Amino acid sequence: MFEKTNIEVKLSNLRNRRSTPSQLLLEVHQILNDNETERTVIRETLNSRPTGRKNSFDLDLIASERLFHIDDIEKLCVTYRLRFLDARFFKGHFPEEAISEIRNLEKIHDTTLTDFKIVAPAKLLKLENSDDPLLFAPMGNNYYYLIHKWGNDLHPLRKWLMWPYKSFENLVLTIFLLSILVTSIIPLDLFSKTHSPQEYIMLLLFVFKGMAGIALFYGFAKGKNFNGAIWNSKFYNT
Repeated sequence: MFEKTNIEVKLSNLRNRRSTPSQLLLEVHQILNDNETERTVIRETLNSRPTGRKNSFDLDLIASERLFHIDDIEKLCVTYRLRFLDARFFKGHFPEEAISEIRNLEKIHDTTLTDFKIVAPAKLLKLENSDDPLLFAPMGNNYYYLIHKWGNDLHPLRKWLMWPYKSFENLVLTIFLLSILVTSIIPLDLFSKTHSPQEYIMLLLFVFKGMAGIALFYGFAKGKNFNGAIWNSKFYNT
């Protein structure tokens, strides 16, 4: 007795009362164009030089877990041998998720974000000659707001692999421990018929000087420096 209800037809009728399909299509085109224009501006800002302007956030809308002080960022970079530089030094393109997150924050806080900073290994940055990025926006007073993280996580052993480069003392201790290991596997019979402690100490000193010389030569040749000196340097040979 009653005709079945086609909900697609009903939905089309509701839409047509509000606007015609052609008008709706124009609205969608306009929204998409505005969206792409905003995203293009954000990409240009990410790749531009810093302006020195402090970003203005609505303090009531800030996620406290995303707030970091420069001291915390420095400790992270020194421990894992990372760089903290302007976002313009980042190689390649920023992921669309990061652009969307910036756009979302700008709408929530009713502001325009600038002067972005990024934490990443040196190989992911375009450094001037002298695995896992974090994108920040400065808030002033040495505080930074974490916007987005992407890429793969760091190797689980990176902290320990980079430990020797953390300071000069760490490097000397590492070379000394390696020298003990190398000395222990060298057959002393090649140098002496007796195996006294003094001879082991002499061999250890020779091995230590040799390894220290190699480390110093490599460091000077490559222009390398310790983690505490390079964490915010834009130069490659540091």
